[in-house]
Amino acid sequence: MALQAVNGSKIYIGTRVAPKDTVTLADFTAQEAEWTEIGGWTQSGSLGDTQEIISQAFISAGRVRQIKGTKVGATMENTFAPLPNDPGQIKFKAAIDSCSPYAFKVEWGAGCASEGPVTISVANPAVITWIGGHGLEAGSPIMFSPTGGNLPTGLSPSTVYYVLASGLTATTFSVSNAPSGDAVETTGPATAEAITASAQPAGSTDLFFGLAMPGAKQGGAANTPLLRTWTIAPDSNILEV
Repeated sequence: MALQAVNGSKIYIGTRVAPKDTVTLADFTAQEAEWTEIGGWTQSGSLGDTQEIISQAFISAGRVRQIKGTKVGATMENTFAPLPNDPGQIKFKAAIDSCSPYAFKVEWGAGCASEGPVTISVANPAVITWIGGHGLEAGSPIMFSPTGGNLPTGLSPSTVYYVLASGLTATTFSVSNAPSGDAVETTGPATAEAITASAQPAGSTDLFFGLAMPGAKQGGAANTPLLRTWTIAPDSNILEV
């Protein structure tokens, strides 16, 4: 298992969403064109569930027995450098004033994402060939960006697909619209001059609904940068893709 750096990670805010305790990938399909990176991120908080413990003392056993209770997403306390004109910070400020949850995405180690030129066949399933080898594993999220034209019919730019285990080699693979879903078929050739793929390691992207919470600015000595603490309170499960 390779280590992964926090450096290069990115945090995004989407749109206002209806409260939901259990989310799936389908809940984030409409967010693909809505994500806005929140700039100035200097310190990441913890992201994950905690769980209440229910305990009961039994006289005859002389022991306290415990069972698992409800789950709650631990508040993610993030630190940002105040950037008044940053689109993501402006969007987060608006979310603070809202009583509704928003969609959030964290791409851990996004600065080390794999990127390179690919070719895509017209076939069922479509076969992607990554020139020089890709180093990806099944389940890795991947996006395709065309230059000077369009992708093959059946694929869309700025859309997240997932590498399939079936047909995965050192240089080729197929993709689906969801992890372990059906392979994407292409029915027409690309018109793009070039196609670039960018991919994250599997499990390094977190998706969730959460509440944007206010926070204080942090001062200090003369040579201390002014920072702001903004927290996100997850209000759903956290999807790792």
